[in-house]
Amino acid sequence: MSTDLAITHLIGVTAVILLIANGAGVLARKLGQPSIVGQLIAGIALGPSLLGQLPSSVGETLFPAEIAPMMTGLSQVSLVLFLYFIGYELDLNVLRGRSRVTLSVAVAALVVPMLVGVGAAVLFHGTLEKLGLPREMTASSVLFLAVALSITAVPVLIVVVRESGLAGTVSGVVAVSAAGLIDVAGWMVLVATLMGSGDASGLPVPVRIVLLLLAVAVMAWPVRLLLRRVMRRPAVSTHARLAVLIGFAFTAAWVTSALGLHVIFGALLAGVVTPREPDGTLDPDLVRSLDAIGSLFLPFFFVVSGRSVSVSSMDGTAVAVLIGVTVLAVVAKVGSGALAARVSGLDGRTSVTIGVLLSTRGLTELIALNAGFQAGLLSASLYTVLVLMAIITTLLTQPLLVLTRRYKAKGAGETDSAGLPETADAH
Repeated sequence: MSTDLAITHLIGVTAVILLIANGAGVLARKLGQPSIVGQLIAGIALGPSLLGQLPSSVGETLFPAEIAPMMTGLSQVSLVLFLYFIGYELDLNVLRGRSRVTLSVAVAALVVPMLVGVGAAVLFHGTLEKLGLPREMTASSVLFLAVALSITAVPVLIVVVRESGLAGTVSGVVAVSAAGLIDVAGWMVLVATLMGSGDASGLPVPVRIVLLLLAVAVMAWPVRLLLRRVMRRPAVSTHARLAVLIGFAFTAAWVTSALGLHVIFGALLAGVVTPREPDGTLDPDLVRSLDAIGSLFLPFFFVVSGRSVSVSSMDGTAVAVLIGVTVLAVVAKVGSGALAARVSGLDGRTSVTIGVLLSTRGLTELIALNAGFQAGLLSASLYTVLVLMAIITTLLTQPLLVLTRRYKAKGAGETDSAGLPETADAH
C-alpha cells in the first residue's frame, strides 16, 4: 500500500472509529453508565474480541498493517493530551489540610488493595504462570499487579459522582478527594515500577532517576515561572497560550519517554506544574479546549489498546482468574474504603457509598495497564483479564450505588461538621 493510499485509508478509519465510539458513548449514557465506558467497550470490540470472530479479511481490510504505526502514534497523542488535562485539573492542595477521614480512606483504599495484589501474585503464581507470566516473577511485575488492584479512575469517578447526584455530599467529596490522593501516590508507585523494569534507553537506573529528578526540577521552577508569564499576559491570545502549553506537554512527554518511561508521566507532570489562575481556579478557556481535543482523540487509544485484547481466546484458567481478580478488586476497594470511613466516624451507608465509588477504575486503569503491557510486565492473556476486570468493576459502580440506596441512611438529611449533606437523599 502506497503512502497516499495508507493516509486515505486512515482518514476513512478515523470516521469509523469516531462514529462507533461516540455512538457507543451515547448508548452507555442511556443505560446509566458514563459515556467513556461505552467508548472503551467499543474500542475493545473493534479488536480481535469482535473482528476476530468475522472472516480475517474484515479486520485486515479495516485495520491493515500499513496504518498500524499511524494509529499507534495517534493513540499516544491522545494520551498526552488527556493526561495533560488530568494533571492540570489535579489539585495538589488535597495533600495539605485534609480531614482525618479523607486521609484515612485514601491510605486504606491504596494500601489494602496493593497488599491484596501482592498476596495474590505470590499465592497464585502457578496459575498466573499459565497465563504467560514467567516462572521467576520480578519485583516490578509483582508491584505492578499490586498497583493494578489499587487504582481509582478520578475522571470517571467525577462523572459518576455528578450523574448520581452525589456532588456536594459527604460521600462524593470524600471519595473524590481520597481518589485524588490515591492517584498521586499510584502514579508515583507506577513510575518506580517502570523504572525498575527493562527499558530501551540503555541508561542505568540511577542515571535515569537523576535525569528524571532534574527534569522535574526544571519543569517545576523555571519552566513554570515562564508559563505563568505567558498565561497572564493580556496580549497573548487563547490560541497562542494553548499552542504553547500543548507544546510543553509533548516536550515533557518526550523527555520521560526518552528516559525509558511512558509518555503519560511527562504529560501528567506537565499538567500538574501548569500555573492556574491568580485565584487558584482553572482557566475555563483552557479547560474547554483541552477537554474537547482530548475527548476527540481518545477513541484511538481505546482501539489500539483493544487490539491486544482477545476475549474469545480466554480459556478456563483465564476466566477463573478474571472472576477471582474482579472479586478481589471490588472487595478490597469497597471494603477498605468503607471500613476506613466507618472507623473515622461516618455512618454505615455513607461509608459503603464511598467504598463503592472508589472501586471505579475505567480509563486510568486501562492507561496503567497499557503502560505495563508495553514494558513487558504483563502477558497478553493477563492484560486481557485485567482490562476486562477494569471494565467490569466500573460497570458495577452504578448497580452497587443503587443497592446502597435501598438501605435507610442513619440520620439521613443530617450534615457533617462542614455543613455537607450526608447522602444524596438529603438534597
